[in-house]
Amino acid sequence: MKSLEPHEFKLTEEGLKAVLPPLEAEIMTYMWEAKVATAGEVYEYLKSKYPDLRRSTVSILMNRLCERGLLEREVGKGRGGLRYVYKVTTTREEFEQKVVESIFDALMNNFKEATFAYLSKIKK
Repeated sequence: MKSLEPHEFKLTEEGLKAVLPPLEAEIMTYMWEAKVATAGEVYEYLKSKYPDLRRSTVSILMNRLCERGLLEREVGKGRGGLRYVYKVTTTREEFEQKVVESIFDALMNNFKEATFAYLSKIKK
């Protein structure tokens, strides 16, 4: 896998949107359910939520998710000729674990004493 780490963490956002742009988070939510899909299938799923969304935007974002290592694509045959078929490379749980590890590593590297002090206050 290439790079599953988030490049930024947005404290004001919830869930996947804290580490992925909103549309990429929506795509990954769909892909973790579907496991394998084309950009057209993802577009059909998203167009009711985002009426101004273009199919080409979905393709661009899915290719970006491939670059990040969350999806991989293969060439398949469809009605109109060749098409890309995308599939997930990791489970949602594995991705979330990697996010947590990355954030804690950054905290330990940059704010070690404060991180230990905070963790020592947390009780199960």
